[in-house]
Amino acid sequence: MGVPGQGRAVGAGGTADRDDRRGGTHTDPGDYRGGVHEEPIDPFAGDPADPANELAELDEAEDDGTGPLSTAEREDVLEDLADLEVYQALLTPVGVRGLVIECEDCHEPHYFDWDLLRGNLRHLIDSGRPRGHEPAYDPDPDHYVTWEYARGYADGVHDALADNADE
Repeated sequence: MGVPGQGRAVGAGGTADRDDRRGGTHTDPGDYRGGVHEEPIDPFAGDPADPANELAELDEAEDDGTGPLSTAEREDVLEDLADLEVYQALLTPVGVRGLVIECEDCHEPHYFDWDLLRGNLRHLIDSGRPRGHEPAYDPDPDHYVTWEYARGYADGVHDALADNADE
């Protein structure tokens, strides 16, 4: 018989079938550890609603050419980041907290504060993929403007400054 505390399991035949310290495989079905697996069992194995299926879709997207950004796309996102800095500097003093964007996937407006939008754009540059999104919790739409509004506001400020410089 095995000695307690020595890491030896004794099967029905009186021989040690597993040395737990070495991670060996147990072969005696009469012992309670007969079904022990070396790795955890996947609780979603074979489940069509497995959340990990989305990871496979992302891998397929990379193969389809929708992975990393092209040079032109990267430049566009960098321009958006630069514009965002200007918009924030001009609009924060008048009470604007961020931008509202109409989501192409769910067709609902999504409200992003300046830092979150900046982080999302940087993530897009780094990974080539947009972050998953969720609508903001109970945002006040009066504190958010569209990209177009922000661009028009910045253009108006620029034109006003240019007119003052000419006078």
